[in-house]
Amino acid sequence: MIYAVTAVSGQLGREIALKLIDKFGASNIIGLARTPARVDGLDIEIRPGDYDKPDDLLASLQGVDALVLVSGMTAPEDRIQQHRNVIEATKAAGVQKIVYTSIQGPDEGTAFSPVVQSNRQTEADIRASGLDWAIGRNGIYIEPDVEYIESYRDKGEIANSAGKGKCGYTTRSELAHAFTALLTQNDLNGQTFNLNGTPITQDQLAGYLNAAFDTDLTYRAMSSADFVADRSSELGDFFGSIIGGIYDGISKGSYDRVGDFQAVMGRPHQSWEDYFSSFKS
Repeated sequence: MIYAVTAVSGQLGREIALKLIDKFGASNIIGLARTPARVDGLDIEIRPGDYDKPDDLLASLQGVDALVLVSGMTAPEDRIQQHRNVIEATKAAGVQKIVYTSIQGPDEGTAFSPVVQSNRQTEADIRASGLDWAIGRNGIYIEPDVEYIESYRDKGEIANSAGKGKCGYTTRSELAHAFTALLTQNDLNGQTFNLNGTPITQDQLAGYLNAAFDTDLTYRAMSSADFVADRSSELGDFFGSIIGGIYDGISKGSYDRVGDFQAVMGRPHQSWEDYFSSFKS
């Protein structure tokens, strides 16, 4: 079997490729990237994988048996057609199976909802493709909170609009394990799984960060408008609004779910105690 992963220049695509290499060997894995020359440190064949270039995608998917399609990062109105380009190239190239890295989140009512809706459309396109398929809906990455620790330390707090809502966070490493299983285990075909760990509040997140990094953070709830303005000042209006929409979804309970990780992996998602304890050393 030859397995391929798109967007291996990105963090999730790279992590999935590494898990596949570890399990099946580099000769059985192909990476696709918009700019192959920018992919570093993956000892596998890298082929062109720009979602806007159907001819390149068709050529790059020749000889592939199963593909992980990592969801694109463009605006919602653009990514639906981009993903369709990948799906059509997958079918035309004779690939047998496609696995999609989708997302959890509210279908309506937040600024993040158009992104969720675009992912739901891609899910529908995959189900209608005639290919074997599996879909994983990612929880929210917890790594950005770890990477932001010095800013949190300087401010002495975590401040956002999640309120008392619980969020089913996950890690890229755990997602990569799950997508490796979805790609390679045919008993998981034709199913959609929510991939997340135990949901926690922002107060609990602050506690885990305090224990791991010897900080004394507290949580402060912000209004949605104030949080969007804060994020937009650092990230720009588009991403500021998207991030604000995600946290509005947390406050509404959209990410407070047990999840299906154990159904995919045969084991629970890594606990947050174990995850954060790794930073103490």
